[in-house]
Amino acid sequence: QVQLVESGGGLVQAGGSLRLSCAASGLTSSIRDMGWYRQAPGSQREFVARISRPGATTYTDSVKDRFTISRDNAKSTVALQMNDLKSEDTAVYYCYVDRNSRTYWGQGTQVTVSS
Repeated sequence: QVQLVESGGGLVQAGGSLRLSCAASGLTSSIRDMGWYRQAPGSQREFVARISRPGATTYTDSVKDRFTISRDNAKSTVALQMNDLKSEDTAVYYCYVDRNSRTYWGQGTQVTVSS
């Protein structure tokens, strides 16, 4: 089993920045991809960004050039630096990891961007 704990959400004005962090514990060996999804009120959960174990990154188009994902394999952590935040970024952000063909999810952290 893998447990994930997120931190760093909050309220920020449009144009501001936030940094989300996620720490994995438990069976963290063999974790492959780590990343983030988000879910806005009334919407389905959507992909935001992922990073492979070697460090290859993928972003959804709406956050490219504004968000940066990074990871520390030694500490089993993943972070999401979010800059130039927009009201449409308001959502609950969920960390996830893939390990041995199974996906584990964090509990979510709220990000609210005021315009």
